[in-house]
Amino acid sequence: MFKNKTILITGGTGSFGQKFVQVALSKLSPKKIIIYSRDELKQYEMKEKIPVKFKNKMRFFIGDVRDLSRLQTAMQDVDLVIHAAALKQVPAAEYNPIECIKTNIHGAENVIQAAINSKVKKIIALSTDKAANPINLYGVTKLAADKLFVAANNIRGNQDISFSIVRYGNVFNSRGSVGPYFKDLIDQGHKKLPITDLRMTRFWITLDQGIEFVIKSFMRMKGGEIFVPKIPSIKITDLMKAFNPSVKFKVIGIRPGEKIHEVMCPEEHSHLTLEFKDHFVITPTIAFEHKLHDYKKNNLGEKGKKVKIEFEYNSKNNPKYLSVKQIKSFL
Repeated sequence: MFKNKTILITGGTGSFGQKFVQVALSKLSPKKIIIYSRDELKQYEMKEKIPVKFKNKMRFFIGDVRDLSRLQTAMQDVDLVIHAAALKQVPAAEYNPIECIKTNIHGAENVIQAAINSKVKKIIALSTDKAANPINLYGVTKLAADKLFVAANNIRGNQDISFSIVRYGNVFNSRGSVGPYFKDLIDQGHKKLPITDLRMTRFWITLDQGIEFVIKSFMRMKGGEIFVPKIPSIKITDLMKAFNPSVKFKVIGIRPGEKIHEVMCPEEHSHLTLEFKDHFVITPTIAFEHKLHDYKKNNLGEKGKKVKIEFEYNSKNNPKYLSVKQIKSFL
């Protein structure tokens, strides 16, 4: 479904966008990939890394998701959109709430409107585990964005366009994640690593796995789903040991808006949640006026079943944890 298609990625110079471009150019045979972001230096650096044989397939647009007019210009003749642009740092969002709202909520609204106006076919928005039962502003804004993308399947009218969401946890070694942060501290000679709480657990996924899941979700989607991959959890103390088994730590307390454990499928949505072989689907809380979907069978023919009432998929009760050895192999 990607062959000879034009794909636009908002926030495309981030970790996800850069890796997706590598995979798409080498395996998916797109007609064109458009990178839409607001940092000209990152675009220049990304452009320099593109192999010569693929440069004619790449386009770079300077623009902000806060700018509806610019988005509509960039989306002309686009088939597929991945909405990855967001302000993601939890403490920064707590201290700069209005800026986070402008990008994560109003920006999502603009992406939806531009996609409808430009007659895009399929859009997937990247969400986060922090959007499930959120306690911080970042999570609240991403939950609001998720709701906007689900509801967009109603406001499209009879237009042939579908909106879905992919939600997953922390990405190994992505920019701004705790892995590179710990590594930098160790490389700088720090004898103790700061840890907010010894009980802390997190979902963990590699960038390659995240890319593959998004690609599969485009193929599976009918519109309105929140796709959640089955991925392992890690203990934050095991992550530290993977970097250095003899490392010591100091407990500094939970940061503003931080959770001990993360949730991806909330208990409150168990009546809406379907389990497939390698993922879950949270079906829409609202009914669509134009079409009723049977989400128990996706567009790849895979079949799911309802989870038990009060089921919750969180990083603490996850049946699969990575060992220190496994974490080390990823690092």
